[in-house]
Amino acid sequence: MRNRLAKIVATIGPASASPSMLRLIHNAGVDIFRLNMSHGEHDKLREVYRAIREIEADTKTPVAVFADLQGPKIRTGTFDQGSIQLKYGGEYRLVLAAEASDPDTIPIPHAELLDILKPGDILKLDDGKLQITISERSKHHLIARADTPGELSNRKGINVPGRRLPISALTEKDREDLAFAIELGVDYIALSFVQQPADVEEAKKLIDGRAGIISKIEKPSAVEFLDDIIKLSDAIMVARGDLGVECAPEEVPLLQRRIINKSRRAGKPVIVATHMLESMVESIAPTRAEASDVSTAIYQGADAVMLSAETAVGRHPPTAVAIMDRIIAATEVDDDSGGYTMSRQDIETYTTADAITLSARRIAEVLDCKFAVAYTKTGSTARRLSRDRPHCPIIAATPDAKVASQLSIHWGVQSIITEDIAHFHEMNNKADFLAKVHGAEDGDRIIILAGYPFGRRGKTNTLKISRIGADDD
Repeated sequence: MRNRLAKIVATIGPASASPSMLRLIHNAGVDIFRLNMSHGEHDKLREVYRAIREIEADTKTPVAVFADLQGPKIRTGTFDQGSIQLKYGGEYRLVLAAEASDPDTIPIPHAELLDILKPGDILKLDDGKLQITISERSKHHLIARADTPGELSNRKGINVPGRRLPISALTEKDREDLAFAIELGVDYIALSFVQQPADVEEAKKLIDGRAGIISKIEKPSAVEFLDDIIKLSDAIMVARGDLGVECAPEEVPLLQRRIINKSRRAGKPVIVATHMLESMVESIAPTRAEASDVSTAIYQGADAVMLSAETAVGRHPPTAVAIMDRIIAATEVDDDSGGYTMSRQDIETYTTADAITLSARRIAEVLDCKFAVAYTKTGSTARRLSRDRPHCPIIAATPDAKVASQLSIHWGVQSIITEDIAHFHEMNNKADFLAKVHGAEDGDRIIILAGYPFGRRGKTNTLKISRIGADDD
């Protein structure tokens, strides 16, 4: 059992892909592994996935693995000399081509982009480092003015703030990567550059229930349809990289808070990502601002925070994980931390299961319970309890290994794979045993949640307060 309730996601790359390093960063605190499908060959990713599952089996600690699809990333083409130098105020031709030899020409191999651009549109290049503005449009090309000087090299990203692009969130590469990831057995698929609910619906049809969906919010159009996208998704990611390019910098903190709040109200786990401890790609320690950034995400109630380049290509992956672990734990000590703030669903009626988990939250607070033990076949009981944020860790006891892994993304949940219970006596004894395994001692109170008759799906209707080592409380 970790000494914190929010979770840590680590992106796997060259610096962390070896079995020994995967084990080190897991021991340091990683709960969820991200496989970036933009980089890496399938054979290598298969080896990484196998190594993660071996760690899971050896430690008997379920972990979640998700495949992050590249999505329809719009990029420039290539230049004869590898790059061109943009001059402030200079004019450049934008042409439909994969490559260009003229230093005043920018090749863009995306007809769908060139078709919608018009004078006044702004294009941000290379993650926002460069900017050009469309000034003229002709039959065969566009003219753009450079707003910032600098070097533009091959295949740099293009963002068009304020424009919804007429493209699917799933490219042909994404479809191949998705099929591969499902065959591997990943727990979630992360969708990049979601623009509208139809993008999530398209992915859901392809996935067909074999994995959950994490929708990455990184475009203004996704924010416009945020409620519907959250409803269709199993989890949400605040992807601040491209979101920060497409939106004004001062808007990103406000959007982060808004996305977290809406996800929490819907009972969907939310991950905050990008540049959290960016200086640790090289440095042995984060900046004070970065430490505050991680802490802020926890205060706002995020279920998880993510490391990207820090663990993928950084010099100190285990140290970055360990420091993030310490920041989260230190923040959660504060009772004012948003992680403990319940965010009620905007619904008019509550189910019996909702009433049970809401009661468990209050009981855990007033009786200072050590754990809440939730018996669950589908994971719904643990998910509801996580949504309501009890002041204690949640032990999710499930017979389903897939459910156990998927629950690893939820705040406060530690899963364990165990056989179904058959009667109340077994329910009490097993809950006491699981609590002791995770650190409870005689005299500690725990809460037990289950569905009766036992073994049925989706019937959470039983709550019991138990004292470890006592026949009754």
